[in-house]
Amino acid sequence: MEIPAEILNLISRFSFNFIIIFIIIKIIYYRNNSKNDDFVFTYFMFNALIFFFAYILGNITINLGFAFGLFAVFAILRYRTDTIPIKEMTYLFIVITIGVINALSGSTVPFLILLIANLIITLMAYVLENFWQSHYLVTRTIIYENVENIKPENHEELLLELNNNTGFNIEKFEIESINFRRGAARIKIFTRE
Repeated sequence: MEIPAEILNLISRFSFNFIIIFIIIKIIYYRNNSKNDDFVFTYFMFNALIFFFAYILGNITINLGFAFGLFAVFAILRYRTDTIPIKEMTYLFIVITIGVINALSGSTVPFLILLIANLIITLMAYVLENFWQSHYLVTRTIIYENVENIKPENHEELLLELNNNTGFNIEKFEIESINFRRGAARIKIFTRE
């Protein structure tokens, strides 16, 4: 029994898409952000859902604005109430974009162009994750319960105490809010990985 050309096309496109996403998620993202196991499942599933969604929509005559509106609703529907760190949101857009590109490229886009576009996105993620980002400071927010050290004249003691209590080499900090009733403050600390 011969497999129809449409099914072979779908399988080959999805296989190519899966290889690219596997490299981005498991080799680039997961190795550098292993504390975020929850997002790995989400990224794989979002990419697969968007890929099939775009592939099927690509074979139907539909208004382009309507299609992008559907993608936007689909992308933010689950994440509207949960706060996602900006880096994880960027990876989410990467997996969505790759799914759309690989599904909608069709026969009008040569495979070499598709391969180059995927490789450029993958290479950019790798370089930015492993080299560029290492020069930036990482932020964390903590609750600090010694309001006496919040005073500007005590900031050196505050920095020393934050370094000792967190074990991080804190380069700077910002006081976000102070709750005098509870005797606590929200402080954003800036460290290097």
